[in-house]
Amino acid sequence: MKTHPLQDMTVDQFLLWSEAQSGRWELHDGVPVAMSPERAIHALCKLACVNALSEAIKTAGLSCQAFPDGMTVRVNAKAAFEPDALVRCGKPVDPDAVEIDDAIIVVEVLSISSQNRDMSAKLQGYFQVPSILHYLVLDPFKRIVVHHARGDGDVILTRIVSSGAVQLDPPGLTIDVEHMFPAP
Repeated sequence: MKTHPLQDMTVDQFLLWSEAQSGRWELHDGVPVAMSPERAIHALCKLACVNALSEAIKTAGLSCQAFPDGMTVRVNAKAAFEPDALVRCGKPVDPDAVEIDDAIIVVEVLSISSQNRDMSAKLQGYFQVPSILHYLVLDPFKRIVVHHARGDGDVILTRIVSSGAVQLDPPGLTIDVEHMFPAP
């Protein structure tokens, strides 16, 4: 990831600025950071994950939506991330929205350039958002899901799932781990 010389931006300033930029950007501690180009395995894993989330929502009969990357999640006044996938529930969002303020599930797919940030700054950041109940980190090479779930108080529960299903309750989704990854 490459940082931009602009610093100390708020999320509102960043969202206006980023609409005029090429490529994908996130805001970390007030500094715009360019997202690295993706490898095919990363893109295929994101696609499989969004499809699995969408199918689980349909099966459960929930009024939720799964989104691929491209939507912004505001973490605080100086940080905004763009997860590889997310789920929100309730009435459909405005078609012109660029930001989701009520995500309940966020997903990041590990890559060489993002793994440290995904497992540290984003873990801490996503759980600053009160609506986020689950943070899934997918390792496309080991084919495992690291499931971080909001517990009581400030407790974050973590489990590593390599087979079987991931239970995301609430909102009441069950997803087979194998469906979150592209076919081998």
